[in-house]
Amino acid sequence: MSFSKPSIGSAPIPCFSRRVPVHTSWKAIASTVLLAAATAVVPSSPATAVTTSRVDVDVRAGLATVGDVAVGVNHAIWDSQLGTPAVADLLGDAGVTMLRYPGGSYADIYHWRDHTAPGGYVAPNTDFDTFMAGARRTGAEPMIIANYGTGTAQEAADWVRYANITKDYDVEHWTIGNENYGNGHYGSAWEADDHADKSPREYATTLIAYADAMKAVDPDIKIGAVLTMPGNWPDNIVGAGDQGSWNQEVLTRAGSVIDFVDVHWYPGGATPAETLTKPAQITDAVHLLRGQLRDFAGDTTGRIGISMTETNVEVGRNTQPGALFLADVYSGLLAQGVFTVHWWNTHNGLGTVSEVAGHTDYGDYGLLSSGNCNADSTVCQPPLNTPFAPYHALSLVGDLARPGARFIAAGSDNDKITAHAVRRANGDVALLLINKDPDAAQSVSLNYHGFTPAAGTPTVSTYTNGAETIVTGATGSATTQTLAPYSISLLTLHPNQVTTTPPAPRKPTATVTDRGATISWPAGAAGLKYEVYRQNGGAAELLGETTATTLTVGNLQPGHRYTVNVVARDTAGRLSAPSPPLTFTTATPAAAGCTVKFRDVNDWGNGYVGQVDITNNTTAAVGNWTLTFDWPTGWQTLSSGWNATWTQTARTVRVVGDGSLAAGATTSTGFVGNYSGPNVLPTVFTLNGTVCTSA
Repeated sequence: MSFSKPSIGSAPIPCFSRRVPVHTSWKAIASTVLLAAATAVVPSSPATAVTTSRVDVDVRAGLATVGDVAVGVNHAIWDSQLGTPAVADLLGDAGVTMLRYPGGSYADIYHWRDHTAPGGYVAPNTDFDTFMAGARRTGAEPMIIANYGTGTAQEAADWVRYANITKDYDVEHWTIGNENYGNGHYGSAWEADDHADKSPREYATTLIAYADAMKAVDPDIKIGAVLTMPGNWPDNIVGAGDQGSWNQEVLTRAGSVIDFVDVHWYPGGATPAETLTKPAQITDAVHLLRGQLRDFAGDTTGRIGISMTETNVEVGRNTQPGALFLADVYSGLLAQGVFTVHWWNTHNGLGTVSEVAGHTDYGDYGLLSSGNCNADSTVCQPPLNTPFAPYHALSLVGDLARPGARFIAAGSDNDKITAHAVRRANGDVALLLINKDPDAAQSVSLNYHGFTPAAGTPTVSTYTNGAETIVTGATGSATTQTLAPYSISLLTLHPNQVTTTPPAPRKPTATVTDRGATISWPAGAAGLKYEVYRQNGGAAELLGETTATTLTVGNLQPGHRYTVNVVARDTAGRLSAPSPPLTFTTATPAAAGCTVKFRDVNDWGNGYVGQVDITNNTTAAVGNWTLTFDWPTGWQTLSSGWNATWTQTARTVRVVGDGSLAAGATTSTGFVGNYSGPNVLPTVFTLNGTVCTSA
C-alpha cells in the first residue's frame, strides 16, 4: 500500500496524512509545499482595546482528578529523534507523563520483534528498547499499540512477554490497533487490515482473542479498544451487514474484556476562529461516549476508562491557534475524566506553509521542529527540536494538570475567554486563562467561591503570540489580571489560610422524576452538615443543605442534564472538598397527554434522517397541533421536513400538522437534520403546550 501523503478534503482525513516519516525522503514530498496566499491568515494587528470580562472559579464544584499519565504525546518509529536525550528532556520538562508508540497507523504494519514496517520507513535507533529508554528518561509511562492490521494475537502476546517478563518494563496500557474503522468498511480506507472481514464484528472478535492471549502472559495489563469519538466519522453510521455503528458493535461484543477505549479527535475548522470554538463540544462528546459505554458495554460504574491519543488542528498547527487549542482541549478532556490526552505528534515534518496570526506556520503536526526544508531550500523550518507554539502550551498544561490535582469548575462570561482550574493537594488553586481574541487584550475580573486567595501578587506564567518562551513573574492580583491578545496564562493562588477540613463525601447517586431528583450519598463522620451544589459554569448553585444523607430537590426541568457535587461542613464551618461529580438527566412525564418517539433512522456522519412519531393519549382529538422542541446544541440544524410544516428559529424547531390528531391516534413525520459536532438527540417535546412522554 502507498504511504504517500494524500490531499485533505471533506472526507475523513487518512491517518497517513498525519504520519509522513521524518527522514530525507521528506525533500521529495516537500516539493509540493506552497506558500498559499489564498489560504493565508491575515496577521493580527496590535492590541488597540482592552475589554473587561468576568471569570468565576468554584472549589465546591469538583470535576475529575488528574491521574499519573494525564499529559501524553505520540512517538513514531519513523522519527529519527525518538528517544534521544534532547527530545526526552524536552518532553520531561513539559510535564509529559505518557508516550504512545510505535506511531499511529504505522502500528498496524509494525512488527516489534524484527523492528520492521513493510511498506513504510523505520528510522535507525527507534526500536522498542530505545523507546523505553527515552520514556524512562522523560519520566513517562508507555502506551503501546499492538498490531491488529497485519499482526496476530500471538505476536502481541510475545510483545507483552518480552516487555513485562523478560525486560520487566511493566507496560500497563496496550491498545489493539489504531483507527481500524478506517479499513474500508465504511468506504474510506487508510488503515492496513489484512482481515478478509473488515467489520466491527470481526474487530471485536479478534480483539477478544488478543486480550485473552496477552492477559494470559500478564493479567495485570490493561487492554484498550479502538472507538470513534462521538460527532466524528463514522460515528452513528451503520455499515453493510452490521447491526449497529462501529462503537455499538465493538462495545456490545467485546465490552466485557476491555479496560479502556481509545478515541481520536481532529475537529477541523477552516479558520483559527472556527477551530477555537471546537473545544466547546468536549462535554457533550464525552457524555455521549460514556452513554455508549453504559448502554452497549453495561459499564454503569465507570470501570472502562477513556483515552484520547490523537488530537491536533488543521489551521495554525505550529502557531498560536494550535497552542490555544491544545491548552483548551487537554484541560477540557482531563476535567471530564479522560485519563490521558496525546498530541499528534512529537515530530512530523514540513507541510503547507502559510502565515497564521502574524507568524510563519509550517503546517507541521509536530510539537518540535524537524529542521527540514523544501526541495529547493527556499523554505526551511527552525533548527531541529526547536519548540513550536503548542509545545509551550503543553508545558503550561503539564504544570496545571499535575498528578493528584483536582479540576474544579471555572467559567467565563466572554466566549473569547476560556478558564480551567484545579485545586492542588496543598490547597493551592491553579487557574489557566486563555484569551482567544487575536486583537484585543482582556481585563479579567476573577471571582472565587468557597476559596479565599491569600493577599499579595500571584505568580503568573504566560505564553503570548509569537513568543519564544514562557515568561513567569509576579503580576496583577488574585482578583484582576490583564490577558494579552492570543495568550495563555497560568496563575498559582495560595489560600489565605490552610486548615484541616472534613473528608470529601463519596460519590452520590440519584433517582429522578420529570421535575425533581432525590440525591443520596454515604454517611460521613458525625455532626456534619451537607450541601448539594449544581454545577453552573464557574459559580455553582446551592440546591439545598441537610444533616441527613439524602436531599430531594424540585423545580427541575424535564429531560435536562444536571451535574451535582456534595460537600460536607463541620461544626467549625470548615468545608470539605467536593464529592466526585454526579451527572443525571431528569425524566419526561410518565403519563402525559401525548407520547413522542424520536429516532435517528439513517445517519451519514454529519447529517441524518429523523423520524418523529406523535401519539395522542387523550380521549379527545387534538386539532391544529404544533410540536416544538429545542436542539440540545448550537451545531445542530434542520435541513428539511415532510408530513408537516417544519421551521427553525434559533435552536427551537416547530412542527405544524396539517390536520387534527384523533384520540389514541399516532401520526408520523420526518426531517433531515445536520450536525457538526456530537449529535445529542432532543428528548423533550411539547404538543400544543403539553410536555409529552418521550418513548
